[in-house]
Amino acid sequence: MGGPSSEHNVSKKTGIGVASACRSIGYNVEEFFFTNNYKKLLKDLKNSDIVFNALHGGIGENGEIQKWMGENDIKFTGSGSKASKLCMDKSASKKFVQEQGLKTLAWQILSQKDKSPKMDVPFVVKPNDQGSTLGLTIVKSKDDIESAIQKAFKFSSTVILEKYLRGKELTVTILGGKAYPIVEIIPANEYYDYECKYMPGMSDYLCPAQISDEIKNQIQFDTKNIFNSMGCEVYARADYIMNKFGEYYFLEMNTLPGLTSTSLVPMAVSSAGISYTELIKKIIETSL
Repeated sequence: MGGPSSEHNVSKKTGIGVASACRSIGYNVEEFFFTNNYKKLLKDLKNSDIVFNALHGGIGENGEIQKWMGENDIKFTGSGSKASKLCMDKSASKKFVQEQGLKTLAWQILSQKDKSPKMDVPFVVKPNDQGSTLGLTIVKSKDDIESAIQKAFKFSSTVILEKYLRGKELTVTILGGKAYPIVEIIPANEYYDYECKYMPGMSDYLCPAQISDEIKNQIQFDTKNIFNSMGCEVYARADYIMNKFGEYYFLEMNTLPGLTSTSLVPMAVSSAGISYTELIKKIIETSL
């Protein structure tokens, strides 16, 4: 837990929660905090039956540490290197899903060398490979474009512009091959930002979401298909936005979703009668 990404503190919260759950089950647990040099942990990790990966963002989610652990015969939770890398890249995953025949909002990628938006406002600006909505801005005026892009570039070398749609924010958890009840997010702010994600009371949640059974079943079916076709393993969470006509658009797939007290995966499985401790146990056993 921890790691070098800007989600270091959220990762520690997930890690501490997971470690506590593991101890209550009766596992022998060691907590590995680090900031930069994870390779110094090689001996200890190789001596573990399994490593619970609680590293949100950066190397923990983009496939780098999964590749390294795989090369060193270290068992770990969650998806492997290839799926992690694909899902961390918002543009690549949107293109992949679009090729599968699903809707996703129009987007454009900018690099440091090419910062000319070809999209009309309003649109969302965010880092292409970052989580927790860090560096995200909803741009509604041309005057705000430059500052929004500069903000996003602080978190990544590539920035994604995505058409803005105000609608129902929906998220679907996949665990052990099953799609769990859909959570509808109602943030206190204009969108589900960092504050709304991690500050208790800053968002309301409806689980199951208030949508028709037909749409619910279709979203769950599509999410399982995306999960499998992307090569994801064990668990993940897909995010969507739905307009007033019931048309839903894929936003992203999170292969390492948060597991803090306010996180969406524990909320979804809880509505199906699975406790936080049972969730952690299931992730570990399915990974093994």
